Amino acid sequence: MSDGVCEVTDASRRHPWADVPEEARDRLRPVVLDAGDEIIATVRAEVAEYALSMDGEFGRRIRLGVSVALDQFLDLLGTDEALPDTRVYFELGRVEHRHGRTMDALQSAYRIGSRVLWRRIAASGDDHGLEPDAIFCLAEALFAYIEQLAAASVSGYAYEQSLAAGSRQARQHALVERLCRAPGPEAPELETLARDAGWPVPRSVAALVMAEESLGTACRRMPPDIAASVVDRVGVVFVPDPDGPGRTDALADALRGTSAVLGPTVAPEQVPRTVTRARAAWSLHLDGQLPGEGLVRSEDHLLTLLLHADVTLTADLVAQRLEPLRRMTAAARDRAVTTLTAWLDAHGDVAEAATRLHVHPQTVRYRLARLKEAFAGVLDDPVGRLEVALALRAGSAGGAGGSALAEG
Repeated sequence: MSDGVCEVTDASRRHPWADVPEEARDRLRPVVLDAGDEIIATVRAEVAEYALSMDGEFGRRIRLGVSVALDQFLDLLGTDEALPDTRVYFELGRVEHRHGRTMDALQSAYRIGSRVLWRRIAASGDDHGLEPDAIFCLAEALFAYIEQLAAASVSGYAYEQSLAAGSRQARQHALVERLCRAPGPEAPELETLARDAGWPVPRSVAALVMAEESLGTACRRMPPDIAASVVDRVGVVFVPDPDGPGRTDALADALRGTSAVLGPTVAPEQVPRTVTRARAAWSLHLDGQLPGEGLVRSEDHLLTLLLHADVTLTADLVAQRLEPLRRMTAAARDRAVTTLTAWLDAHGDVAEAATRLHVHPQTVRYRLARLKEAFAGVLDDPVGRLEVALALRAGSAGGAGGSALAEG
């Protein structure tokens, strides 16, 4: 040692306490072992989180930690031994997480402990008889030692955090998976599942469905009160109060660059309805039946959903109501479809239909007369016109309806 700098005389040495003279152990023992009560009192006085927490599990563990730390520090002086056991400090970190605190308070406690102990050592300098260079090495050893204890607590905190995250994720998956099954859970079951998952049962909720691979990124951008998981290889998110102020904009922002379908807003006891609707709309979106990217609201596409709810029924409607078109040539059928669509969209206004078709109104009247004859009075009946309009919509969308229209 020279100029107050600790020199490692043995290249194999790795620990700073190895350079503290061995005789320091016995000389410092009374000073070090007597510091425990002052350390705990100072921690309670300076760290608000610990002012009232020394009577429970944490208090017992921190008293044990202080006692073990002081004994262990003395035993290490003059040796090149590694810390024999850091489990006490690992467990302190775990307890901190279980109590819902961050690591800031415990890190402060470590700093306070090292400060109090060093102040006591420095104040007794005339009694322990150590050379100045040994004092410098002792300081280095103390602060390196405390740093290793703190690192063990950080590891314990991270470990407990990972356990809690995994457990919370499993409980949230159980909640989401149950909400996706019909019939939905009764109130007591829902409350239990939601409580276990840390999800307050909302007054209203909507199911959001997206691709499995998009779920993680989208959820990181969403408000923290959602419940999300992958069910049947589809990402499902339950969004509380989706119609609240700013909620739609927040969802749209979270879904930038991806697509998702939002079911209707329902009360918790009606959750199967929003799940069923969102899943049906998602299937149509994947098939190209629902246009758009980002947030797609199923309630904006109820007619499309209705026509695809029972494809055989829709195909029968198209086949029955558009039967007159099937007997026409392809060119005549295309002209009839565009004329009927324009007339129905114009609510029977011939002039408006002519404008849409870019033809003379008399041309529309002539075509309508032929169509009314072909449809045998159906177009003069309000219900018949509605059925024809629905059949035309289904036929133009393709699928079973389009196939029925094209058969001839």
